[in-house]
Amino acid sequence: MFTSDRRTRGELWFDRLNVVGMLIICFVTMYPIWYVLVNSFNDGTDAMTGGLIYWIPRQFSLENYEIVFSNAGIMTAMGITVSKTLIGTVIHVFFTAMVAYALSRKELMFRKLYMVMGTVTLFFSAPLIPNYLWMRDLGLLDTFGMYIYPAMFSFFDLIIFLTFFREIPDGLEEAAKIDGANDFSIFVRIVLPVSLPVVATIALFHGVWQWNDYFVGVLYTNSEYLQPIQTFLYRVIAQSSSNQIVGATGGAINRTVTSQSIKLATMVITTVPIIVAYPFLQRYFVKGLMIGSLKG
Repeated sequence: MFTSDRRTRGELWFDRLNVVGMLIICFVTMYPIWYVLVNSFNDGTDAMTGGLIYWIPRQFSLENYEIVFSNAGIMTAMGITVSKTLIGTVIHVFFTAMVAYALSRKELMFRKLYMVMGTVTLFFSAPLIPNYLWMRDLGLLDTFGMYIYPAMFSFFDLIIFLTFFREIPDGLEEAAKIDGANDFSIFVRIVLPVSLPVVATIALFHGVWQWNDYFVGVLYTNSEYLQPIQTFLYRVIAQSSSNQIVGATGGAINRTVTSQSIKLATMVITTVPIIVAYPFLQRYFVKGLMIGSLKG
């Protein structure tokens, strides 16, 4: 009895320590996000005074967001980001799934060779200069296609699709072929509809990447009308480092905002949409990762 009591008491303290530890981890993880949000709604000059850590804006102000939205470029950049995220994700998912379905067929010639070639790309990728020359020769510089065509295919995503497709019963395809369906019809009408969990998983993977990517806009275009919101944020940060915040009229802003407050407001604007969308896809994300890992 004495041993049982001590064990129970030890387990109780272990649970308490776990709770305390998780609360500390949650605080360390969430506080920087909350700090950015609070400061973006705070008066810029007041935020510069520093002081004690605070949980709500000391001097609430929407001027930071007014300045950001007064820049006509942010709405154009937001439109580019939304467009490339939606279009790029749909094309990427469809094309990668189509290639994965072909490689899942055992009757495909040179299937093992294709798998070896794809596996090599997981460990070695083209350097920056050859990649830039390749984009130039394809005529993708300063075009919307630079966001779409190079990202149409990912061998890593193909492996996830391939694992799922191998679990689909062969009887479904055989029945469709008896009814006269060809391979493309089977893929579109049967394979994709039963693969929604893994499709949602890959869509989330690639959609988040498309939304967060800024490097393509920095490297492959000089046009302000083709830069996505993340590239816009990058340039805002670069300008704010020299305290050169420019409004829609092109004149310097002489109000109660600072380069730091403008930077934080822009970060919130670019981050909120993907944070809002993630919870709706999370259950598909988890299910899609687990499917194919177990048989039976």
